[in-house]
Amino acid sequence: MNQTIVSYLSQYEFYDSLLCLFGNNEGLLAFVIYLLVALIIIGFSATVGGLGTYAERKISADLQARMGPNRVGPYGLLQFLADGVKMLTKEDIMPFTADKFLFYLAPMLALVGVFATLAVLPWSNGFMMADLNVGIFYLIAISSLVGVSVFLGGYASNSKWSMLGGMRGASQIISYEIPVTLSILAITLLAGGMSFGTILSHQEGTIINWFIFHNPFAFLAFFIYAIGALAETNRAPFDLPEAESELVSGYHTEYTGLRFGFFALAEYIEVFVVCGVGAALFLGGGNLPFNIQIDIIPLQLVQVVIFITKALLLYYVVIWVRWTLPRLRVDQLMSICWKYLTPMAILNLVGCAIWLVVFNGKSMADLVFGSH
Repeated sequence: MNQTIVSYLSQYEFYDSLLCLFGNNEGLLAFVIYLLVALIIIGFSATVGGLGTYAERKISADLQARMGPNRVGPYGLLQFLADGVKMLTKEDIMPFTADKFLFYLAPMLALVGVFATLAVLPWSNGFMMADLNVGIFYLIAISSLVGVSVFLGGYASNSKWSMLGGMRGASQIISYEIPVTLSILAITLLAGGMSFGTILSHQEGTIINWFIFHNPFAFLAFFIYAIGALAETNRAPFDLPEAESELVSGYHTEYTGLRFGFFALAEYIEVFVVCGVGAALFLGGGNLPFNIQIDIIPLQLVQVVIFITKALLLYYVVIWVRWTLPRLRVDQLMSICWKYLTPMAILNLVGCAIWLVVFNGKSMADLVFGSH
């Protein structure tokens, strides 16, 4: 079972020394620990988001037989920092007829929605902000703020292009939340709980214990989740809310400088989050193989590395898909969701329930190799 960071650190002797420094005030010490960990996770996620732009350029260049960024830093690695400095120095422009409050609120809401999801992301059994017993419910609820920010950004700009992009984004995100949520619910049904700790505890051991291999319905649920996640994060071939060839830049057409950067950063961090959630739900998260006991910090760090590696591999696939497939039309986008993914997701959920009843909760590996 996953633990919160404070409860995990309390097992070690140095925790008592820290407690003495804070006058035996456990509440204050816990606050400071959570604050430091939150800053570390946010800093890491922001770095991943920045490096995501570099990876996007390098991978696309490789697919198109180009060099990509190669000037700023070794192999162009510091290009994302140069882009960040450039955005900081750009003038912050707002249309005269825009709704000032909502215009400024939208990009901040996007960042808050993405950063808030990091609280339940299971980095490892010990390194986790909060192992909520309704972690999945919290994740689905708080991530919807990103969809609200997309619509607000388009509406508040008082621009035709932005409004069209905002409306597309709202309809797309709301629609694809249904198959994504149903796919996630299929996993919670198999795990018997909505906590990420409970979900990961059922995937300990070897690869055959991962939920993607639990039964045929769970296997299909992974691909439904992957397609829906692409649409929820506005990634190609589902990037209709931006659609540069049609809407200039979509919902953030009127944004400049730092606020435009907030939208871009939120998108790339959100991609990492959905990849991390996919790794935790279907691919065993950061679990070490063969039930190795996690009782020392170095092994916790190994687990964090495993989790991040799985998430980054999925991240690579997301970028790969963008530069491989053409953008869909709006009607095709909605048809895929309502005619195909949603019925399939409902079938998977019912199929997982029937599988649990018929086979008494056993996975395909249990049936083939026996209980383990």
